[in-house]
Amino acid sequence: MIRQLNKNYFNVKLYMWLSALFFSLFFIFFPQIDIQTSAPFYNGHSFYLKGSLFERFFYNSVKIMLISFTLGSLGIYFYNKIKNKNILGVNGKVMLYIILVLSIAPGLIVNATLKDHWGRARPANIKEFGGHKTFTPAFILSDQKGHSFSSGHTSAAFAFVGFALLSRKRRKFWMSLAISYGVLVSFARLIAGGHFLSDIFTSFFIVWIVTHMLYKIIFKKDSTL
Repeated sequence: MIRQLNKNYFNVKLYMWLSALFFSLFFIFFPQIDIQTSAPFYNGHSFYLKGSLFERFFYNSVKIMLISFTLGSLGIYFYNKIKNKNILGVNGKVMLYIILVLSIAPGLIVNATLKDHWGRARPANIKEFGGHKTFTPAFILSDQKGHSFSSGHTSAAFAFVGFALLSRKRRKFWMSLAISYGVLVSFARLIAGGHFLSDIFTSFFIVWIVTHMLYKIIFKKDSTL
């Protein structure tokens, strides 16, 4: 049974496919979980941790981190190209992978397709938390003209999983670090009333699945994670 769960399907472990299915069905059949997990951070007037040092730090860190890692990778790539070096193994194939990782899952799927067109209202904007918009469950198209489903910051933060997969040594350590960062950013969005728990899980699974599939397609080898 454990061997079956660890088998790769499109370079993604079966247990990850099953986890994505389980959480999707869970939020479909029990939509109130989203309200219940956001409620502890609402004090009757507002999401009181919005604007806190923790929330602002991780909210603002995502753009800085992505720009830094992307420009750093580009810098190393051009240096390697000009000097005929192989620092950190950053070559054309690696750069193509990084560009696709950042553009397809967080960019095209989460932000351009889901977030901009799904219409789900954010927690801070629904009636249950002092707003005027109506709560709609995850995976249900909404007419509320919101941008909650799914979480753009979460998808961008978990995109560092793609960078971690490139590591030749201590990959599990870097993967753990990338996932931990994604969790912290996701928590910051949750406590600020920016996203529901289902928005966060959806973005995580989209990034995880797409990133591992891209790794297989471009490098012709399994990610082993």
